[in-house]
Amino acid sequence: MKIHVLPSGPIKTVGYLLTDPARGEAVLIDAPGDIMAKVRPILAKEGCQLKELWLTHGHWDHMQDAAAVKQETKAITRAHRDDQALIETPEIMDGFMGQKMGIPGVKVDEWVQPGQKLTALGREFEVRHVPGHCPGNVLFYQAGAHLAFVGDALFNGGVGRWDLPGGNYDLLAKSIREQIYTLPAETIVFPGHGERTTVGDEKETNPYVAAVVS
Repeated sequence: MKIHVLPSGPIKTVGYLLTDPARGEAVLIDAPGDIMAKVRPILAKEGCQLKELWLTHGHWDHMQDAAAVKQETKAITRAHRDDQALIETPEIMDGFMGQKMGIPGVKVDEWVQPGQKLTALGREFEVRHVPGHCPGNVLFYQAGAHLAFVGDALFNGGVGRWDLPGGNYDLLAKSIREQIYTLPAETIVFPGHGERTTVGDEKETNPYVAAVVS
């Protein structure tokens, strides 16, 4: 499995394209603006078809290109139901963004559940619900390769903002401790913004959420 790190859109939100050329399949995690322009040549070069689109959460910068991706590739789209309104009617975000975003909604084919196992690229990914930044934020964990795609729950040395509608710091900290810090320390964390990190590093050094509540 190859991991293509694709910062895209106006604030360089990171989408992740997972490909398996041997199987001819690919999965896209999040769909920031204009990401298909980067995805398309990779799929062509590696002879892969985009089978699935997984949204970590419904904020505009993570699903700006979702409708275009789905229309072009027919990828099965999965997300958490707590973000249904954001994903299917993204115009509701115009209010807290202070401008008309003009983002089309996208129909989700399956609402994922905490603990659900998704099979893709010949591998199993576990879904974990990590609310606090956004009600429907989920992560996708691949145990065999020690990888976790966490959306905006946790960053390298930071956490997702909690001051937007649906955000809550206490809930975010609880989610991080219970759903991310419980992963093996060597797990590589792929966030929605910035550089990758590891669970172990964040447990030791993250200034926003300590591993243990004192």
